[in-house]
Amino acid sequence: RLHIFISFLHVAAVRCSPGPLLDVVIDRYDIPRWCPREAQTEDFVRYHFNGTFYADGKKFDSSHDRGAAFISQIGLGRLITGMDRGLQGMCVNERRRITVPPHLAYGSIGTGGVIPADAVLVFDVLLLDIWNTEDKVQTRTLSKAASCSRTAAASDFIRYHYNGTLLCGKPFDSSYSRNRTYNIYLGQGEVIKGMDEGLLGMCVGERRLIIIPPFLAYGEKGYGTMIPPQATLVFEVVMVDLFNPKDNVTVEVKEAPEVCTRRTVVGDYIRYHYNGTFQDGTAFDSSYQRNSTYNTYIGKGYVISGMDKALQGLCMGEKRRITVPPHFAYGENGVENLIPSSAVLIFDIHVIDFHNPNDPVQIKVIYKPEECNMTSEADDVIQYRYNCSLMDGTLLYSSDHYDSAPITTLGANKVIQGLDDGLRGMCVGERREVVVPPHWGHGEGGARGVPSSAVLFFELELLELTKGVPEGYMFVWLGDGPDPLFPAMDLNGDKEVPLEEFTEFIMLQVKEGRGRLRPGIDVHSIIKDMFNNQDRNSDGKIVPDELKLKADEDSENTRRDEL
Repeated sequence: RLHIFISFLHVAAVRCSPGPLLDVVIDRYDIPRWCPREAQTEDFVRYHFNGTFYADGKKFDSSHDRGAAFISQIGLGRLITGMDRGLQGMCVNERRRITVPPHLAYGSIGTGGVIPADAVLVFDVLLLDIWNTEDKVQTRTLSKAASCSRTAAASDFIRYHYNGTLLCGKPFDSSYSRNRTYNIYLGQGEVIKGMDEGLLGMCVGERRLIIIPPFLAYGEKGYGTMIPPQATLVFEVVMVDLFNPKDNVTVEVKEAPEVCTRRTVVGDYIRYHYNGTFQDGTAFDSSYQRNSTYNTYIGKGYVISGMDKALQGLCMGEKRRITVPPHFAYGENGVENLIPSSAVLIFDIHVIDFHNPNDPVQIKVIYKPEECNMTSEADDVIQYRYNCSLMDGTLLYSSDHYDSAPITTLGANKVIQGLDDGLRGMCVGERREVVVPPHWGHGEGGARGVPSSAVLFFELELLELTKGVPEGYMFVWLGDGPDPLFPAMDLNGDKEVPLEEFTEFIMLQVKEGRGRLRPGIDVHSIIKDMFNNQDRNSDGKIVPDELKLKADEDSENTRRDEL
């Protein structure tokens, strides 16, 4: 304000007094709101100007007309004295009108036929840049990431976005306009020296302002048409990614189950959910969005090598964060429209289940009654209660959802093989937990409500058990049957057995535990079928010859089958 006040006094004196100017008159008619630095003696400045005569306003020189800003060091006599004084204290983007009397300009001689003797000169100046040979790279953090476990160091490979401007604010380049990051090995001379220095110590996600003096940028030559000679450069940088070529895959356990009886190994088949992001948090893929787990064999090269390695040693239900450097991911090529070149990938995974193609059905007895005289086996008819879940606890089906518990015949392909195996050898009242790998369950195809290649967890309770008979039989003897058979069947001894007498005989064998009918079918229907099978001539009664003929025929069929 003092400068402005003095300038106004000088202007008033010039305009009101007919006498000669005694000193430089400065009119700071456009001052920027923010001025971090003012030009001082020994500073270098770059500025545009229009030069006119005070007397008639005629232009005698202009940097604008020449198409290049003027560059000089101030306060050391390299400019006319009036300009040396008039540029002092000036800010970048400030506009000044500097009026210089002859004795501080070209005096009573003038110069070069352009400036006449005793000419008062007026310079309209726009300051574009200030620097000093003692300047260093300046950095200012604009924002930081929420966490920072690592900072950029020499030899790291980094990916960053930037907007580049001159000190006056004029843009000259931007990675955003090319829609791709700028990628370099840090500290290897792949960028200007000041940038190599200014990027050191940055965190992924950090936003930083880097101000680079000309001698650490493009110096006297400038660069192309956008960066003039001796230009200070200002970069607003966002660190997107960093890694070192020596980096390995890193794993952070975010959540581990309390009990882990088995961990993944090479050759296992795993199902897991994941969110995939870059280091700056930008998402690139998610299994959750597809509502489907990612399924793969471990260690077989079906996924990137970093994931193949990181998927080993996991527990069911475990959650991990896996950081994969690009040399263990998609490398310099990336994946078109999905993974940029040399990108570090972060996977937050949740293991749903895993199995090995050689896994058996796992059975764990939770409760077994003290008295257990009879256990379930093939051909038995059973009634059982169940809950069927995925290994992450997601309930798929439950017998509690129906009016009555299911009834099935073991060994008759009525249920999946793994469940059939899990239901065998049970006592009534016994409870079990059964883990069924997919090759004993619904396989790669899954089923309605059951995902592909899912390991299933069953909670089972046997409610009822009826002993059965082998497939193709309607009745079996429990031990040796009567020999000879017909007299035993002929309860009244009249040498013939009608249906009523045959029914009475069979029911007696069942009652006394000497024989068993096929369960799950109407008793009278089975006995009638048995009777009709023996009544060769269909006359409503069985006689000894029919029974003998049937026995001989069965024996002959057996011999033929054996042959």
